[in-house]
Amino acid sequence: MTSDSLPKTDPTRWRLHTSAIGVHTWTYLPATALPTSRPQTFAEKYFLGLASPSTSLPPPHTYSSAARNGLLFYSQLQLESGHWSSSYAGPSFTLPGLVVALYITDGAIPAEWAIDMTQWVCRYQNDDGGWGLHIPGRSTLFATVLYYVSLRILGIDEGHAVTVRARGWIRGMGGAVAVPQWGRYWLALLNLYEWEGVQPVPSELWTLPTWIPIHPWRWWVQCRSVYLPVSYLYSNRCQIPLNDFLLALRRELYTQPYDSINFNEYIHTVSPVDRKRPLNLFLTVVNHVLRTWEWYIRPLWLHSHANAVVRALIRREDENTAYNDIATVNKAFHTVAVHFADGANNSAVKLHWEKVLPYLWRDEVGLNAGGTNGAQLWDTAFSVIAIVEAGLGEDAQFNSVLEKAHKFLEVSQFRDDVDDPFRQARKGGWPFSTRDQSYIVSDCAAEGLKATLMLQEELGFSKLISKQRLYDCVDTLLKMQNPDHGFGSYEKARVGTYIELLNPAEVFDRCMVEYSYPECTTAVITGLAMFRKYYPSHAGKKIDEVIQSATGYLKSNQWQDGSWYGSWGICFTYGTMFALEGLAATGLTYATSEEVRRACHFLVEKQKDDGGWGEHWESCERREYVEHEESQVVNTAWAVLGLMAARFPDRAVIARGLEIIRRRQQPNGEWLQEAVSGIFNCTCTIEYPNYKFHFSIRALGRFEHEYVPAMNTIARE
Repeated sequence: MTSDSLPKTDPTRWRLHTSAIGVHTWTYLPATALPTSRPQTFAEKYFLGLASPSTSLPPPHTYSSAARNGLLFYSQLQLESGHWSSSYAGPSFTLPGLVVALYITDGAIPAEWAIDMTQWVCRYQNDDGGWGLHIPGRSTLFATVLYYVSLRILGIDEGHAVTVRARGWIRGMGGAVAVPQWGRYWLALLNLYEWEGVQPVPSELWTLPTWIPIHPWRWWVQCRSVYLPVSYLYSNRCQIPLNDFLLALRRELYTQPYDSINFNEYIHTVSPVDRKRPLNLFLTVVNHVLRTWEWYIRPLWLHSHANAVVRALIRREDENTAYNDIATVNKAFHTVAVHFADGANNSAVKLHWEKVLPYLWRDEVGLNAGGTNGAQLWDTAFSVIAIVEAGLGEDAQFNSVLEKAHKFLEVSQFRDDVDDPFRQARKGGWPFSTRDQSYIVSDCAAEGLKATLMLQEELGFSKLISKQRLYDCVDTLLKMQNPDHGFGSYEKARVGTYIELLNPAEVFDRCMVEYSYPECTTAVITGLAMFRKYYPSHAGKKIDEVIQSATGYLKSNQWQDGSWYGSWGICFTYGTMFALEGLAATGLTYATSEEVRRACHFLVEKQKDDGGWGEHWESCERREYVEHEESQVVNTAWAVLGLMAARFPDRAVIARGLEIIRRRQQPNGEWLQEAVSGIFNCTCTIEYPNYKFHFSIRALGRFEHEYVPAMNTIARE
């Protein structure tokens, strides 16, 4: 949907500020300050879609020179604290959560935020008037209701063309009564849905002994972090008072008078366009039992005790994360829970308001909210690895780039564990985004370890990160292996898959358990293998055992067609690249491993006529390879990286893919954004704009710097 008719801010007045630890905040300058303010940087202009002076580079005649041209452009996007950053948008429930939370808690929504948030939301309205669970998705009631309410809060009139079309779509679906649970939470808080129609989220669960298998501390952290504040809000039936605006929304969202709706009848009714998981009988029975418990049995003293326990856990999470919380969704719910628990003027609410801005990103479309407060460490570690693998690490022109990245790696590493018995040990590890977000992620820690080793051991950079700190990282990673010998994301698995029977989120699959993933497992294998090369005396036997068993996990999780399912990127191309990297780190190649040969044949079979690879995001949801109509630079880079790691013998196959990447490169070294490349929970895509840079540079440079010499050596043997 075009947003040209809506108000716009002046993009030349936006500035991006980053702290020493990589926290980014976009601010809008007053018009009077513009003449005396610093000029916009190249990176700011790029992010905002403004024209920047751009030099046409010499045409690359080799893949290595194309990689160098790519880095010449990409290095200009490195920010002053040494990291790379970008938009991390996509899910339709992140921005609305923050908007609604600010409305409920009387937090300020500056005019420039409202204007640019509106621009962003309207830009991605589907032709039918709705919005999808994520940007490229088909319209869903969940997304459309949340965005509709958000637009009204942001100041769009009910008679505007955007809201008229959206309201028509909502009413065509029977109104908001069948919105999924995560949408009901927000509507109920706004007094636009009755809590009787929401599936129970009892706070008493948090008072159970921790040895009980269903205790929430055993759930996947991204899941339990949402249901912690929601359990407080649900159990106390928190709602803001009605006003004329909310009464108008009641009329707009439903096809019958609000007071005539029996919301309890809809407790298990969800719009078919939203439901990704079938309703199971077990959950239905559990919900009725819990409803009976809370209506007729639960003693008041236990309710009060549960409130105190949950409020203490919320406080602990807030303080451990500097009020960032783990991600956008639970951050928004925490803000509201603190408001209802402690009062509107409590200092904790104000601290939450201050940490909204790091979640917001201004791009060429408008102001969006990321899935977390960024992907700073993730992109920076990958960028360092790409530079080194491409053979550009010893190029003097990029020395300062690597020095700044090295300093960012140093300040981002965790030096201690947090005071929280429910949290995974993190000492020595790295986060996905920033240190103050406070959560270790296994693959981020492993990629951070590899990037550090490449800088300090391979390139001879100063030992900013001491040997003991590297030991700490390895010791922590060794504790994160799951019983199936793979590695999950944030922590070691604590519960079996049976807990998915209690998953109330109809829009997400596989979100209750800390599953093992080929991507995370490979990151740890390759990180440990590289560490073992330089520090063979530390935990050598344990590292050998973990690498061997993790390799067994990779082999056992290969699909029949030779691929691996990728859970964090799209999809089989992504998972297969990582698995091949992991197997290669243990010496398994095309010449020595049947698993590797099968994987290579899978990738070769998917190569398109133009030489590239293109996989559609629906592969993740359908759990089968779905071809994109066009080759994608990022998919192509993943495929050729996997083939090179496997020492696939047909160089021509790889070269055809590299030609696509080189041909798509712009004269200034840039690559343009193509289809989305990230995914989570099997159903929701998310942006990784920097993938088109560092994976492309890595693929182009690795061919001549590492793959060809290795193949020549093999040929001579």
